[in-house]
Amino acid sequence: MLVAAGAITYAGAGDDGSGVEPPTADSADAGFARDMSVHHQQAVEMSYIVRDRTDDEEVRRLAYDIAQTQANQRGMMLGWLDLWGLPKVSAKPPMTWMDMGDMPTAGEGALMPGMATDKEMEKLGELNGKQAEIFYLQLMTKHHNGGIHMAAGCVERCTVGAEKRLAQGMMRGQQSEIDLMADLLKERGADATP
Repeated sequence: MLVAAGAITYAGAGDDGSGVEPPTADSADAGFARDMSVHHQQAVEMSYIVRDRTDDEEVRRLAYDIAQTQANQRGMMLGWLDLWGLPKVSAKPPMTWMDMGDMPTAGEGALMPGMATDKEMEKLGELNGKQAEIFYLQLMTKHHNGGIHMAAGCVERCTVGAEKRLAQGMMRGQQSEIDLMADLLKERGADATP
C-alpha cells in the first residue's frame, strides 16, 4: 500500500512515465518547493502560538486550519524534493527562482515576502487574549499576501502540473483566509496593518 501511494505521489509530482525529466535544483519548481516550505513553517509556528494565547474559538479554529493545511502542503513540497532527488536547502538566497534573490529582508528573521521578523515572533509569544488575536491576524494577513505573491510566481514559472495546481489552490485558499481575517480584525476594532 505504501509503495502504491508513493507511486501515485511520484506520478502526480511530474514523473508520469512520459519521459519528462524531473526539475533541476535551480528550477522554479525546486525553488518554490524549498522557499514555500520555509514560509509555511513559520505560519504553522505562528498559528500554534496564538492557539495557546487566546480562548477565542473562531481565532483558534482559523489558526488550527492554517496550521494543518500549511503543514500538509509543506510535507507535499518536501516530498517532491525527495522524489526529484533535490536538496531541501540551497546556497543561493531565497527567492532567487523569482529573480528576487538580492532583495533586502524586512528585518531580522524575515527571509521572504510576508514573513514575520524575529522580534514580531517574540512579541506574538508574549501577547495574550485580544491583543494576541489582533497581532496574529495582522501578521498572518501580511504572511498570506507574501505567500500569494510567491504562489503566483510558481504559477507563472513552474513546469510541474501538480505543483502549479497546488500553487493556484494556495492563492485561492489564502485569499479567502485574508478576507475572513479582515472581518475578524474589524470585529476587534483593528485593521490589517500591525
